Amino acid sequence: MPANRSTSLRRGLAAVAALPLLTLAACGYGSDSKDDSSNQKVAAGAKKIDGLDSVKIGYFGNLTHGTALVGVNKGYFQKALGATKATYQVFNAGPSEIEALNSGSIDIGWIGPSPSINGYTKSAGKNLRIIGGSASGGVKLVVNPDKIKSVKDVKGKRIATPQLGNTQDVALLNWASEQGWKVDAESGKGDISVIRTDNKVTPDAYKAGSIDGAWVPEPTASKLVAEGAKVLFDEADLWPDKKFVITNIIVSQKFLDAHPKAVEAVLKASVDANKYINANPDEAKAAANAQLKVDSGKELPADVLDPAWKSIQFTNDPLASTLNTEAEYAVKAGLLEDPLLKGIYDLTLLNKVLAAAGESPVDDAGLGVK
Repeated sequence: MPANRSTSLRRGLAAVAALPLLTLAACGYGSDSKDDSSNQKVAAGAKKIDGLDSVKIGYFGNLTHGTALVGVNKGYFQKALGATKATYQVFNAGPSEIEALNSGSIDIGWIGPSPSINGYTKSAGKNLRIIGGSASGGVKLVVNPDKIKSVKDVKGKRIATPQLGNTQDVALLNWASEQGWKVDAESGKGDISVIRTDNKVTPDAYKAGSIDGAWVPEPTASKLVAEGAKVLFDEADLWPDKKFVITNIIVSQKFLDAHPKAVEAVLKASVDANKYINANPDEAKAAANAQLKVDSGKELPADVLDPAWKSIQFTNDPLASTLNTEAEYAVKAGLLEDPLLKGIYDLTLLNKVLAAAGESPVDDAGLGVK
């Protein structure tokens, strides 16, 4: 991933034939989609926003969705929404969250870049907008140190990714191409064998010896390290400024048009949560882990939680140019035809919130609605 690679997309076909391959999220731990109404504390005298009884928020039970985890656990969303109830659904995969957004089962969601691109393109830009950033990083190539001691040793080995066409899968295929190795994207066969394995079973696959390494998000990477794997490199080291989008915030276009004050309130809560996370990393880490326990019944042990949390940067910036580049990598791998991404971002309300907080505006890399 060259640091100075151009991030301009070719503006050719907006086809969706290959898009199902890119529907899968930067997979995470957590339960299937479910309601979660924990930590609902409405201040006395609070009023409903936009006359709404509730705002339905979706996220993954995954540390890279730490903004949402902390926002729920510390009550930031409910505080910002006043007497409008914040309700939550926890997802395991991008397609189900996009489906929920399209059906109105959720209004706003935290999600990875690949399903955002797919959801936007499949609806011809009508159903969703990216309205803010949440997290960067938190992805590593971890390997069996007995079999892989350097980059050149990866050739010929079995490397897991979460699913065909997801964000990490595309990143691995692109990296392999830059090493001069040939891999058939769909089958995963070639100079390396790409093994598509759900994050929840990847540690077991590693223990069983059926994979030699994995290009995965946190906390899966740190779970593997706890099993004896070693970090060959952090994906952040392959990107300019060591930043790339792993989680952003999307909203239903219909909901954004009808209820901008509610969207603004959720964005304010997100900005407040990120401020808390960056000012109080240990307390925020504990809050995120506590919410994981609420959502899934399990918390992460310290030897997994601590290194995983440390590798994630929480930011309000959607890092739009890196989403553009990730789309280019999918096109290069043959998993996606050139999408028309102009209009995928609407950062108007986020920049309003940031201005009110005395923070600098963020940029849409020319992919905004205006």
